Amino acid sequence: MTKPSRHPTESAPSTETPQEDAAHRKASLPSHPQNRWGRALFLAITTGCFVYLYSRLNGAAMREGLSLFSYMAQVFADVQWLAWLALMMTYSCFYLAIDTLVVTRALNWFVTTTRYRDILPIRASAYIISIFNEQIGKGAMAYYLNRRDQVPGWEVGSVMLFIMFCEVFYLLTWATVGFAFSQDTLPSAFSLIPYIALGAGAVFTLCYLFFRGTLLPRAQIRDKRLFHAFRLATLKHYALFLLLRSPALLAAVAVYTIALRLFGVEATFLSLLGYLPVIFFAATAPTPMRAAAITFWVILFPDNEGQMAAFGFVQHNFFIFFNALIGLVFWQRAQRELFG
Repeated sequence: MTKPSRHPTESAPSTETPQEDAAHRKASLPSHPQNRWGRALFLAITTGCFVYLYSRLNGAAMREGLSLFSYMAQVFADVQWLAWLALMMTYSCFYLAIDTLVVTRALNWFVTTTRYRDILPIRASAYIISIFNEQIGKGAMAYYLNRRDQVPGWEVGSVMLFIMFCEVFYLLTWATVGFAFSQDTLPSAFSLIPYIALGAGAVFTLCYLFFRGTLLPRAQIRDKRLFHAFRLATLKHYALFLLLRSPALLAAVAVYTIALRLFGVEATFLSLLGYLPVIFFAATAPTPMRAAAITFWVILFPDNEGQMAAFGFVQHNFFIFFNALIGLVFWQRAQRELFG
């Protein structure tokens, strides 16, 4: 396997001693108070989401003269489940195909030549771990490639960080496009999207110039091994990432629009183009059962509280668990390549 040549601005391999390297890793770990504050924040968000959902659903049930259990049972009974299941299984497989393509191309850009069929088993298997945390799933891919191909873990980790960085701007790009096409039908809060996009554009420009060595050329942090992919990345790579990843988002717009109709809720493709990137941001928050994303659905469709709570719950959680089920199909191959 060959490895891309280094960019002129990239530093030589690290000369840190093992002791210095261990100290560097220890220093980079978040402190315990930070962990506690983070857990407290997401606990507060989760509690707020469930309190909000309960109040909205209980109010809807009371208006119908039903108990909350009977109201939700009726909502679930009215769903066209077989059509929905076929739709979501197809979408999950398509998403895996696109996701694997993105990871394969990024690894080829910045680390080593590798084949799509070799990345597919580990990308699918990583979905099992992603049930608990998506970022841990990406870390498992770094470990896999290090064990199988002796690729330095920090280089793969840099690629995973690059992908996460790009995904933020990719979702924001499509949120802006969705706002441009459907701003008249979106809630007033969505009017902030263009301003957020402008701010994000400024942040991206500064980051790009920094890692290319144009901005603050003497800054040593740029030479850290974790930023390997960022030092090599050009505007072409960022554009290709957007191009390769976008079919998954556009497919999701179509799938979620159809799925909503199967739940008895009418929605347009253009409105979902505005909604979905924002909801996908909420889905990345580590709240139990994707509570933040479910809450967004109920807020965005206030006249269909029960349908939207049911939709958000099964839509996001089925996607996570069915992807993990796909991962189980590839698990034995991944284990065989790791451990022989």
